Amino acid sequence: MPEIPAKSTMAALFVAGLLGLGACRESGGEGEYFEIAGKLFVFNYRVATATYLVNLKPLKPVGEGETAVATFEDPAGGEPIVVRKKIWPKLEKTTIESPPLRCVVKDRPYQVSIDIEGPDGKIMQTIKTTMASSEDQSLLPDRPLVVGPLYTPNPELAGRPSGKLDVTNEAGCPDGV
Repeated sequence: MPEIPAKSTMAALFVAGLLGLGACRESGGEGEYFEIAGKLFVFNYRVATATYLVNLKPLKPVGEGETAVATFEDPAGGEPIVVRKKIWPKLEKTTIESPPLRCVVKDRPYQVSIDIEGPDGKIMQTIKTTMASSEDQSLLPDRPLVVGPLYTPNPELAGRPSGKLDVTNEAGCPDGV
């Protein structure tokens, strides 16, 4: 008849098994300091803008002087859009938002690259991804619906409840938004 191991041996085997499972967990890899914790296109109908928005979550303690440099593909076909954002060590996430965009096309993947720079300016990590919008920018009005701090209706859109003008934001877009 086989011998049953003592309780202490069973406990040791259990702990070893847990450690083995922990070793299989994806830790983000050697040299990775951040991961993408969310990415989306933000469409603000009221002010007629669309922007890229990316959240970075630290995987390791953040040092003083680190910076995220995001390079976004320009949907209008121009030079890439570069945004520099200081990373604050005590924040749980860093949010990077682009300036307003034109010509965003539904389901088209746009290239995004984020370099994490140390205080000396050297690149510590590069994150590459794509972003695709669930909507075309054509759903936005051509001008902000409101202006000023009191949300005054935009006089340019008087008599145009759809917010569309004869000369639209889509003019000159490469993919015919």
